[in-house]
Amino acid sequence: MPVKKIKTYIKLNIPAGSATAAPPVGPALGQHGLPIMDFVKAFNERTKEKSGNILPVVITVFDDRTFSFITKEPPVAEMIKKALKLEKASGKAGREFAGTLTKSQVEEIAKAKMPDLNANDIPAAMKIVEGTARSMGVKVQ
Repeated sequence: MPVKKIKTYIKLNIPAGSATAAPPVGPALGQHGLPIMDFVKAFNERTKEKSGNILPVVITVFDDRTFSFITKEPPVAEMIKKALKLEKASGKAGREFAGTLTKSQVEEIAKAKMPDLNANDIPAAMKIVEGTARSMGVKVQ
């Protein structure tokens, strides 16, 4: 079987299990001549158990107008907001605080996000999560 030539990569953040042909999916795939509904059906089928999360997806587009895609874990900021049940983060990080994360919550998020982070161990991943929390105006205890 010959190796397919890669045309481009498309990175999108899409709600799990509820992708539609509306923007951002339709225009991003349409400009490369991909079958939009094929992607939408495949993505929704693969992500229906993670419904309620926003998932980053990397779509590999091949020259013959076929595609493959991989989904990643939700962004750390989304995981922090979900853990603290926040609508949005503080607009003034460092001055106004939106909430407080415990060390165990930080560790939980770090373990869940580990496959996508460029950290070698859990303590390093926890530092990444803590940094994101600080930039969102969330205290870490």
